[in-house]
Amino acid sequence: MDLILCHQTADFDALGAAVGLTKLYQGAKIVLTGGAHPSVRKFLALHRDEFDLIEFRSVNPQKIRRLFVVDTHQFDRLGKAVEWLQLKHLESVTIYDHHEENHPEKNSTIKATTIKHIKKVASCASLICEFLQQNGITLNKMEATVMALGIHVDTGSLTFEQTTPQDASALAWLMNQGVNMRTLAEYVEPSLSPQLQELLPKVLKELQTEMINGSCVAWILLETPHFIAGLSNLTEKIRDLVEIDVLLFGHFYNKRKLCPPSPNSGGDFSENSNREIDIGEEKKVPKLGDLGANAENKKGKLTVIGRSKLESVNLGFIFTDFGGGGHSSAASFCFRCENPHEVIDNLRHRIQNLIPPPLTATDLMSSPVRTIRPYTSIEEAQRILLRYGHSGLFVVNQEGELRGVISRRDIDLALHHGFSHAPVKGYMTKNVQVIHPDTSLAEIEGLMVNNDIGRLPVIADNELLGIVTRTDVLRYLHQTRQNFDNVTPEEDSPLLSCLSPSLAKHLHPPIWELLQKASNYAQSQGWHLYLVGGGVRDLLLTPESETLCLQDIDLVVDGFHRHAITEAGVKLAQALQSFYPEARLSIHGEFQTAALLWHKDETLDSLWVDIATARTEFYPYPAANPEVESSSIRQDLYRRDFTINALAIRLTNPHGGELLDFFGGLQDLRSNLIRVLHPNSFIEDPTRIFRAVRFAVRLNFSIEAQTREYINYAISCGVYEKVSVEKTSIPALTTRLKAELNYILQAKYWKPALKLLAEIGALKCLHHNCQLTPQLWWQIRYLDRALKYYNLGEKNPKVSSWLLRLEIILASFEEGVKVAQNLQLPKDSIQRLKHLGINNEEINNKLSKTIDISQKVELLSNYSPLTLLLITVKNEQSVRKIIWKYLMKWSQIKPILNGEDLKKMGYKPSKQFKEILTKIQGLYLDGKITNFQDAKDFLQENYPNNT
Repeated sequence: MDLILCHQTADFDALGAAVGLTKLYQGAKIVLTGGAHPSVRKFLALHRDEFDLIEFRSVNPQKIRRLFVVDTHQFDRLGKAVEWLQLKHLESVTIYDHHEENHPEKNSTIKATTIKHIKKVASCASLICEFLQQNGITLNKMEATVMALGIHVDTGSLTFEQTTPQDASALAWLMNQGVNMRTLAEYVEPSLSPQLQELLPKVLKELQTEMINGSCVAWILLETPHFIAGLSNLTEKIRDLVEIDVLLFGHFYNKRKLCPPSPNSGGDFSENSNREIDIGEEKKVPKLGDLGANAENKKGKLTVIGRSKLESVNLGFIFTDFGGGGHSSAASFCFRCENPHEVIDNLRHRIQNLIPPPLTATDLMSSPVRTIRPYTSIEEAQRILLRYGHSGLFVVNQEGELRGVISRRDIDLALHHGFSHAPVKGYMTKNVQVIHPDTSLAEIEGLMVNNDIGRLPVIADNELLGIVTRTDVLRYLHQTRQNFDNVTPEEDSPLLSCLSPSLAKHLHPPIWELLQKASNYAQSQGWHLYLVGGGVRDLLLTPESETLCLQDIDLVVDGFHRHAITEAGVKLAQALQSFYPEARLSIHGEFQTAALLWHKDETLDSLWVDIATARTEFYPYPAANPEVESSSIRQDLYRRDFTINALAIRLTNPHGGELLDFFGGLQDLRSNLIRVLHPNSFIEDPTRIFRAVRFAVRLNFSIEAQTREYINYAISCGVYEKVSVEKTSIPALTTRLKAELNYILQAKYWKPALKLLAEIGALKCLHHNCQLTPQLWWQIRYLDRALKYYNLGEKNPKVSSWLLRLEIILASFEEGVKVAQNLQLPKDSIQRLKHLGINNEEINNKLSKTIDISQKVELLSNYSPLTLLLITVKNEQSVRKIIWKYLMKWSQIKPILNGEDLKKMGYKPSKQFKEILTKIQGLYLDGKITNFQDAKDFLQENYPNNT
């Protein structure tokens, strides 16, 4: 016999999942191990016969072959059915669940084979739907309806925060199977019973609330003589009527007539209830002590139903300590105790410690703020707005006191009327709504909504410290945060800081220690410190089982406005060097950056740490070097190339470990997309085109469609050619472009990268005549094969392959030498390219006239091996064969005689030595002399020694 077990007080999700499993395992029967939720009981009263249910008391344990457990992995929630798990003849136990495993060790005593299918979706029925679809199984109307009810109830009709795309997909599939919509509507939002309707006003009157760090925590302890069914529905009704962040609904009763319920009774603890725990027995509630162990006759039964809107308050985890469980936002437990008030107070205390301090203007604001003086002209104000991409500017006097604000709309209006030279004081708004560093997020949101304000200045002691924009508020209200396994609410940091344990877990320990030292120093200075860029990207892409050993770390310091230190990044680098004196410190004052470099260190290897003060960039003309100024972390991230590189993790408290994702980088990582941050990015810096290709190929990502259009426009509009004519020095088309070509052409993935560069037309950034023709593509690949063999030669000097690949590309069009000069390639590379055509022609002409090997060797020895490699790929097979034999064989044949041999024979060193040795070696190559004695004989005959 195969049985499918639902947890006690089965809800629609458990029932729906069980019904689905009866389709996967034909002949399996469903057992309700401890009653059902009132709505489920009502549903089964009408539809029980349509499903394969069996009474608990009808089961013969000796006939059980396999057990399937749905919607829970906590076996103590199976009531008396838990005894079946210890049957000696049991073949297997299979678990289908969507709750996180908090205490897997509790189930380790089962002797039968245990199979787990646990997936983080909002409904267990959704998980079963995936298996049904994979096996091509169809459902009848009522089966689809009960499974759809499970998804609707557990996802709040797809509105709860834990809802996933898999839940929506499963529900859509069930709709196609034929859900009964009338039945669905009847049970998704059940009405309150007359008893609960009468109880509601009393509960609302006695409901107690407390504001903790800006969040509302409410609780009530209802004491009645008897058990009351359906309180989970009442709990939901209260949450709908009252603005509450966390709700604890306790029900204490001491009449045992209905409690505990028998396995088939209609007893209702809650929708996620479990087997009761008696404090006086062996199992006791952790961290509560023995509540009334000596007063057994005074004990009653306490059921607590919890609801939470806060990410940091995971009720499912908290309630496991009380023998209960559920979701992070909805959970319950039930046990016997004497003092229920102590239990509620204990829960309140635990929840209070989990609620993080409210976000304030200090946490939200950007700093420093771009300001202008009252007498700044409208024209100049417009130029500043254009340069920094702002929608408005604050106006301050000489003392830095706020005097007004002027928006882009105000400036456009003044320009329309021809007042470009008028001072902004005549057009600015003077009555500015301000906030202070400790103004809470809720207050800021209220000010923006009620006054329709898009930006609020942060003022302290008449000093403008920063600005909070509507975008800042929306980001913190709706930002998607990445959750990692093994993060529990028991930690001091809230779930907002969920990346902190991930950093500690996945980073090489010495690197994590370095980051902690850096964050501690920044914290002591009142700064914010962020890990930014590629390090964050690689951390999020690294499998949880692997340790990430970063070799390049980018840190950004923000919040330095408190002490007006624009060199905060440099000072942090200097402080770190005091901990790591073996590191070399390099400071770049122009860009407000510093770098710490280790070389083959025992613990940190060859680590490179860049530390910068948050800054913004402005490109005075396309492809120029940017002009850099101090700015905020948001502006600093906005200046970066792609969304996946514009991520940051805050290392300092409060909210240490918080992921900053202003531009959707996390979603693009999940979607495997390379997306640029703004439309003009490739015009400002064409090397970003090459970086887009490099990241796309290296990470196996795709370049997003709109980003491709921006690339196409930047290349086709001719802006690079225009700038090349107007400017003698174009950094983005010279040194920076050379660096990108170096990265790409020396990488293992250079072939697909080069193909993609050609596909999007990026090679035109080198020169408009540069194209990857089939002939050029063959030449590059032939060179690659040749280099592999050439570098294997023990006597051959090892060649930098990326440079030769680039030289082959540049040699494919007439202007290649000029491009090589612009790229500032090494002098020998430029010389090779400059003389490549002449040398190629000369070798071809002379080789055709040579017969002997010695003649060929004498000719080819006048050219460097690298020149010969380039010439090889440009010629026919007959020429390639001769050059290749020279490189790999003839040039490596040892001379049969050398200068020392001549000296021993009595010859005095002279200019004739070279002539003699060359002549003898030539005869040896041609096979006319074959050994040392032949050489001596030839020498005596043709160059007799007269001394």
